[in-house]
Amino acid sequence: MARALDLPATAKALDRYGRRASGVTTGGCVLFVPAAGVALVAPGEPWADDLIGALVALGVLVAGAGAGSWALARRMRRVLGSGVWSAHAAVAVRSMRSTEAVVLRAPAGDGLWPLEVVAMRQRYEPLRPGPDGVMWWCGDPSRGGVLAPPGGGALIWTRPVKHRRARRRIMEQAAGTGLLTRATPVQPQARDEVPQVPDPVRTAVPAPRVSLVKPPESDTSGAPTYARLAAHAGRQAVARTRPRARTRRPEADVREVAWWRVRSLRRAAGVSRVLVALAVCAAAAAAAAVRPEGGGLMKLFLVAVVGLAALAHSGHRLLTGGIPAVRLMARAARSPVPVPRRYVLLHDPQEGVPVLVAFPSHGGPHDLPEGLLPLVPPGTAKHPWLGLPSDPTGTVELRGWRDFSAGGLPLVVPRFEGRALWPAGPYQPAGGAEGAALLARLAPPMDTPARQKEDSAPRASL
Repeated sequence: MARALDLPATAKALDRYGRRASGVTTGGCVLFVPAAGVALVAPGEPWADDLIGALVALGVLVAGAGAGSWALARRMRRVLGSGVWSAHAAVAVRSMRSTEAVVLRAPAGDGLWPLEVVAMRQRYEPLRPGPDGVMWWCGDPSRGGVLAPPGGGALIWTRPVKHRRARRRIMEQAAGTGLLTRATPVQPQARDEVPQVPDPVRTAVPAPRVSLVKPPESDTSGAPTYARLAAHAGRQAVARTRPRARTRRPEADVREVAWWRVRSLRRAAGVSRVLVALAVCAAAAAAAAVRPEGGGLMKLFLVAVVGLAALAHSGHRLLTGGIPAVRLMARAARSPVPVPRRYVLLHDPQEGVPVLVAFPSHGGPHDLPEGLLPLVPPGTAKHPWLGLPSDPTGTVELRGWRDFSAGGLPLVVPRFEGRALWPAGPYQPAGGAEGAALLARLAPPMDTPARQKEDSAPRASL
């Protein structure tokens, strides 16, 4: 890998970021058109002045945000085009002086790099370094650079934390998490771009489109075996802190009721977004009925327009994507043939979702994975892991294999402890290219423990 930008996933992510920035800038400029139209149609009217001012202010804010993102995309391109990716042990730290911070351990293990994230929270949250996290870096830690999950498929700009006290406090918090004692990740240049999982010999089992994997008993270095992934999942479970569980009303079983009576399926379909948009429209209409005159009417009109646009968008998504998807999930959950599998539950640092790695139900520690299933986080936005199995490894029942995606991959629903968890995508074979890339993100290869013991534990340079 000569340059970071030579990686296809990185080039696609940068192009996607630039297109989004250009779209936001264009959307802000488009808002000036209705403002000019109102000025021509109703010049001098008090309500027109309020409406024009609101449209111009909104257009300036949106166009300015898009222009800033576009400039940042150009800066990312310069850095990625002149540098290479390096893998680092990483931890996320919240600071009072900086919105979000990520601390990387230096490649030689002799220092820490505190970096401030330059991104909106909605875009950063799915890419936050997870428990036992590894992040890729390209740039100069004293000037700034690009941060990405393993694989380089999503990009965030970061800059060094300038305030001296904030840097010291952030580095002390990072050192307290054990960042300095973690294993050193294998560098992207020291291995193939995507580690491949050898295709094992398969034999049929009494379930549609399901197969058993009988891998060789020997374990190759860095191979995603059950023992290696289970150890990685155990470290994530220890590092992940869970809030005190709240008592919630158990949701209905989809095998006994219609899908719209299941709370998690309603949320997965997008019913809540439609209800929120309806509430905004209803509130705007009620407020307009109480105060029908003056400049406040134009503000309510803008609120109503935003609410109607949100209602149209969320309603379209509900009808075209949400309802058909949850119907397939309900159909898979009602499948009468359960297929038992061992599982390892890991965190995808690029998508921010839990991923179920399935192994043959009977096997040993050197078994290779059979398939991967991304899951919809069952918890809240702040604690998405709530509701997942308490053990990072165990056994699971997989039901489905009656409906398939456009790529021919089956839709499968896992059941843990008597309840279903809903898939965020189809069941992927681990031996394919996409499955191998996902495995590389879930558990990046680390240097051997023997190499780690050769050097003494480094100290934080404050």
